Amino acid sequence: MIFDLFVFAGSGTEILSGLLMTLLTWASGTALSLALGLVVSVGLVFGSRALRMLLRGYVEVIRGTPFLVQLFILYFGGPYIGLTLDPVPAGVLGLAVYGAAYFAEIFRAGFLAIPSGQIEAASILGLTRGQVVRRVQFPQMMVVILPALINMVIILSKETTILSIITVPELTFVVKGIGTRTFAFVETLLALALGYWLLVEATSAFGKALEQRIASHLTR
Repeated sequence: MIFDLFVFAGSGTEILSGLLMTLLTWASGTALSLALGLVVSVGLVFGSRALRMLLRGYVEVIRGTPFLVQLFILYFGGPYIGLTLDPVPAGVLGLAVYGAAYFAEIFRAGFLAIPSGQIEAASILGLTRGQVVRRVQFPQMMVVILPALINMVIILSKETTILSIITVPELTFVVKGIGTRTFAFVETLLALALGYWLLVEATSAFGKALEQRIASHLTR
């Protein structure tokens, strides 16, 4: 066997399309999961006992089952309850539901990390519960939880590879197709691994820069 470095020749447009689809599903799924995770964490910390039990059940089920199984249930089981989705919306929704459970726990830990004395002082000054969350807890906890948030965002970027199982035409789906046509499986898989490694490194660098920016803003 010969290691063919030119196996991707003529497939530039196809690869670019797959990369854009990966970025689209990743960005959309991450944004939705961050928003949903924040809402769930607020319910876990400040909600009634019944609401906390319900949300805790959601978090434990999602964290206790593989993403691939969840995606299969959503895509192939959804029609049984009237939820029929095309591959891309199903992939985005699957990432959102999966990531939200982890983001909820990260946000919850951030809320609980703020000393209770600060919350009591803010309440004495007349701030409402919502104002305490927005002006006291949220800004401070972001510095604490940002590394964990970035780490979860990175994990979601790699989970997009699983979307190829339900025929989402993202980068893994495209590269595997090239490998099948050319029988150059080693070259294509190595290139795929390199592409995701570069994506992870870029995300990590962005996270570190954002962390420094937020920390410097709070110390002014």
